[in-house]
Amino acid sequence: MAVLDILKLPDERLKQSSEPVESFDRELGDFIADLEETRQAGPAAVGIAAPQVGRFQRIVILDVSTRPKTPNNGYLVLINPEIVHWEGYAMGREGCLSVPDYTGNVIRATQIRLKAQDPEGRVQDYAMEGFEARAAQHEIDHLDGLLFVDRVVSRRTDLYRRKVYKS
Repeated sequence: MAVLDILKLPDERLKQSSEPVESFDRELGDFIADLEETRQAGPAAVGIAAPQVGRFQRIVILDVSTRPKTPNNGYLVLINPEIVHWEGYAMGREGCLSVPDYTGNVIRATQIRLKAQDPEGRVQDYAMEGFEARAAQHEIDHLDGLLFVDRVVSRRTDLYRRKVYKS
C-alpha cells in the first residue's frame, strides 16, 4: 500500500469527468487499498475520490463513522455511485484535501438515496442523511469534475481561508 499524491487546486485535472469502473479485479482492490491509506493520511478526511489522486474512474471512499452521533452506513467503498433521490436542503461548511487552504459554505440535499457497486461489482443501495449525505455529495462531485468552491453561493461571503494552528 502507498500514500498517493493529492491533486490540489488549481490543477486542471480536477475539472475532468471520470469514467465508470468496468473491471472488478485485483488491480482495483490494490488501488482501493492505496486510496484508503491516502484518505487516512489526510487531516481528518472522511472521504476521498479517485480523481483527487489522478485516477479518473468513478470510485469514492466514505467513512463518517468516527463522528459521534452521526447516522451513517459505516465504511463505504462506492464504485460508480449514482444519487437516485434527494430531498431537503441545508447550508453547511465543507473542506477538501484538494483545496487545503479554504473552507466554504455549500447548499446540499439533507437526505439522499444512492446506488453504487461494491469492490466485487455487486449493486448496493444506501439511504443517507445529514453529514453523511453531504460528504457523499461532495465526493461524487469530484467524479464529475466539481469542487466545493464551484458550489459556494458567493466566493466573497461564503469562502473562508482555513485557520492554521500553531502547536
